Amino acid sequence: MTGSDAFAQVAALPGVADAVADARTAVDRLLGHRVLRRRSAEVSTESAVRGARASAALEGVSVPLDEMRAAEAPKDPVVQGALRVSAELGSLTDTWRQAPRQVLARLHVLAAADAVDEAELGRPRGEGQEVKDVLGLGQPPTAPEVAARLDMLSSLLVQPTEAPALVVAAVVHGELLTLRPFGWGDGIVARAAQRLTMVERGLDPKSLTAPEVGHAELADEYAAALRGYASGTPEGVAGWIRHCADATAAAARDAQAICEAILRG
Repeated sequence: MTGSDAFAQVAALPGVADAVADARTAVDRLLGHRVLRRRSAEVSTESAVRGARASAALEGVSVPLDEMRAAEAPKDPVVQGALRVSAELGSLTDTWRQAPRQVLARLHVLAAADAVDEAELGRPRGEGQEVKDVLGLGQPPTAPEVAARLDMLSSLLVQPTEAPALVVAAVVHGELLTLRPFGWGDGIVARAAQRLTMVERGLDPKSLTAPEVGHAELADEYAAALRGYASGTPEGVAGWIRHCADATAAAARDAQAICEAILRG
């Protein structure tokens, strides 16, 4: 990604604007639900749990929703990492636009606390460090390339852009999972960063939708779309953004179902 407004260049790719508009319509429909006038916090809480469950499932660990809600959730490090990340996202919103590298480090500390050595927490991986490849993406970028692209992404995130929030969020997600900057927990971090971007940039300010749920619902397309992004071709990048838009629309429908369930009591 280069140029004065790289995110806007991505937003202009074929099919992206329509997909993003459809997702925006689905989110706006959700935001108009009458339950949210008084009980939006309940929806956000349930969405957070569902998001953690979906993110863990995409890492290969499936847990029933009731077990995720329980006080004693399974001790699997993936599950616990996803829950910690989901619980702390709200407190990271204000820092995200000013200091994205700081937030990414914190997300990795939360995601990987039970899984990697303390010295590796929050630090981009070094040369030769093992990389967990849950999605079968193949050989990851080298450590120097990771450092350079993280710097570029962080620089872009603190600059103004005309691109819609969802495009920025999708690029953040795709870039982080392509880089796999930490080696363990990268998927949890990347999906959380997408959600954080959607909240911070005003698409879903109360964090009512869980895009992780949408990605899990479209799991058969997830890895293929990500490989398209990693290819760097305009078609591949556009396909990934459209996938993220579809996942967001699916997540908005899931949150709408949460609202309906609360309404029914």
